Amino acid sequence: MIFYSLVVLLIAILPVAMFFKNAIEFLPACSETDLLNRANSERVSILIPARNEAASIGHAIEAILQNSHPNFEVIVLDDHSDDETASEVQAFAARDPRVRLLESNALPALWNGKQHACWQLANQSQYEWLLFLDADVRLAKDAVSRCVAEQKRRQAPLISGFPMQETGTMAEKILIPLMHYVLLGYLPIDLMRSSLGVGLAAGCGQLFFADKQVYMSMGGHSAIRDSRHDGIQLPRAFRGAGHRTDIFDASDIARCRMYASTKEVYNGLLKNATEGIANARLIVPFTILLIGGSFLPGPSMVWGYLAGASSIELAILFVAFAISFVPRLIACKRFHQSYIGAVLHPFGVFCFVAIQWVAIFRKQLGLTTKWRGRA
Repeated sequence: MIFYSLVVLLIAILPVAMFFKNAIEFLPACSETDLLNRANSERVSILIPARNEAASIGHAIEAILQNSHPNFEVIVLDDHSDDETASEVQAFAARDPRVRLLESNALPALWNGKQHACWQLANQSQYEWLLFLDADVRLAKDAVSRCVAEQKRRQAPLISGFPMQETGTMAEKILIPLMHYVLLGYLPIDLMRSSLGVGLAAGCGQLFFADKQVYMSMGGHSAIRDSRHDGIQLPRAFRGAGHRTDIFDASDIARCRMYASTKEVYNGLLKNATEGIANARLIVPFTILLIGGSFLPGPSMVWGYLAGASSIELAILFVAFAISFVPRLIACKRFHQSYIGAVLHPFGVFCFVAIQWVAIFRKQLGLTTKWRGRA
């Protein structure tokens, strides 16, 4: 039992140690005065793919238009919406020349809808920097300039920001913050920055900032045309073409509510799981790491107590149990996450891993998850 207890403790310590190390590397978007001054001379095309976003797109555009950056355009592509998305955008375009509405071409075979929309947007953009945003992202007034300044600091042709994740339902509070837990708990950011390894690629599809010249030369979103997970696949494509990518904490310049119900959370995590952890190479090691480090310590304590484990063994398991909450509690304060979700962290990890396994079995059965009316 002592060996088992030590193994559980070791697995629990790993993401905690990595989280503390990465917290130093995962910095907010640059606010250095000299870089911001240089950033203001750059021209930025802000590109938003929108499919049935009538309830959200107006708020997104309104926030963008309040930005302090002096040189930008906003292009929204209506991707065959059957609501009032187009008219919402057109109302802004009628009174502000910086806003433009595009209508999507028909979706070609083997293309994912979002990737097709983003590729069309990039080809219609006028400026040398591309800021891709999801329609549910709300930017702060200094967000555009700070994204440009961050790129100048990192000198990577593709950078990705992780916005503050707003949550409402219990499923959101428990599962959405795992984005930061997995990112900071298991990705060595310093190694990512010193290497072009495709396996170290990371990003958030809600906010990408790209050098247009490099983006177009390597194919941009057309290079991942059949993917549903641009958050991982676009950085992988850049790295595969020999270009650096980077990430930053965008929680003080952008906010987003990704899903609005338990069903949306489940389907949202399920739809692109097989392009992340839910594949034959990663599912077993990540199941061991996530379940062993976050879920197993609690049940192991109970089992050990009932089995008559020694006080030392129980103490080791208690330490493993206690420290497993540390990253989530720190993230609550830094990234404005729910403390209820942090308290239920073991349950959240168990559900997250279960969804990954469901995704693998569904893929083996040839089943797909519909998202915004598309399979």
